[in-house]
Amino acid sequence: MDSTSTIILAISLIIIMLGMGLSLVMDDFKGILSYPKAMFVGLTNQIVLLPLIGFAIASLFPVRPEIAVGIMLLAACPGGPTSNLISHLAKADLALSVSLTAVSSVITIFTIPFIVNFALSHFLSHKEMIKLDIPQTIIQIFVIIVIPIAIGMLIRHLKPEFAIRMEKPVRQASTVVFILVFVGIILKERAHLKEYLVDAGLVAILLNLLTMLVGFFSARLFRIKAKRALSISIESGIQNGTLAVSIAVVLLGNSEYAIAAAVYSIFMFISGGIAIYFGLRIDKGLAAA
Repeated sequence: MDSTSTIILAISLIIIMLGMGLSLVMDDFKGILSYPKAMFVGLTNQIVLLPLIGFAIASLFPVRPEIAVGIMLLAACPGGPTSNLISHLAKADLALSVSLTAVSSVITIFTIPFIVNFALSHFLSHKEMIKLDIPQTIIQIFVIIVIPIAIGMLIRHLKPEFAIRMEKPVRQASTVVFILVFVGIILKERAHLKEYLVDAGLVAILLNLLTMLVGFFSARLFRIKAKRALSISIESGIQNGTLAVSIAVVLLGNSEYAIAAAVYSIFMFISGGIAIYFGLRIDKGLAAA
């Protein structure tokens, strides 16, 4: 993509993170103390199991190196605002979902560069291989994630009514910008689009479904309540695709690494709908009990 599109994508992500900050308060970070077992299981799924599952899928299936790197990049990312929305619609534990998103967004600033560098060195040939500058990448991710979230939270603290009023328009604006960039990526790669969909479709769907299933059943294994288990499942499987696309295009300078995230972002709304269906079934069952 050209430099203008790259800048627009970075701005889009900053706006999305600002919108997330507008919906957060400091109490959202206290979830680790309020429900430590659920937080531990949820973060273990996101920070440890998700990249391991991504690596297994990328290694076992005969996919192009760019798709394999894209899968690992996606697996390295935290949950995003979409996971909170799906948890809300599914009547899962929204407070846990928001807490996991907030905490994992901070932790993955430090884990993403290492996971992506591993993927680049493992899946690319020596001629193609590039390496991220880890300190510089941490600073860049910090700038596009933490600072906008912090500004949004500050606005929420100082002007709560204004922040609540601005949540929806900010989210809508960032969505429109991201869709435009997403379309730009598709147009740029249109000559290879069918090939990419065939190559990335199965592995992206498997990553989504397996991480959601592992998230739910690992939580139930630790006797975590069904609603919290569903939140962990959603947080494990609904990743921040916008961040993955942004890192691919802005930091790595290669839109091919964004293809897996683009395919994943489409399918996760289908799996999110399935999660909402089961969440409503669980809620109905609890109400009848």
